[in-house]
Amino acid sequence: MNLADARLLADENIHPAVIAALRLQGRDVASASELGLAGMADELLLRRAVAESRVVLTHDRDFGRLALEPEEPRVGIIYLRPGSIAPATVGQMLDVLWRTGGGVEPPFVIVVERRADTVRVRVRRTP
Repeated sequence: MNLADARLLADENIHPAVIAALRLQGRDVASASELGLAGMADELLLRRAVAESRVVLTHDRDFGRLALEPEEPRVGIIYLRPGSIAPATVGQMLDVLWRTGGGVEPPFVIVVERRADTVRVRVRRTP
């Protein structure tokens, strides 16, 4: 799967400005909040993403735990650290991911972490 073409399901903690910016870039992004899925258990959101062949985009580290549970189906998870940061900063982090991520084989979890002025991308295949 080429990350640049990945269909995304943005968790409710992803700022609407980030979702809007991704859509302006031509990315296919469904929003949990817009779909009425806010407050849904993470497992159910993950299953919805699988049903629609989407990668979950989140600030919620609980998805990392789910990624390691072999019985929980998933396409992929992009976990942005730290959470609750400015939309412009999240946009910069995602730009780094799109430039460096390339292709990845599902199921996977990608951690995009910002510390000071450095963005680190780690890709891990999951069971």
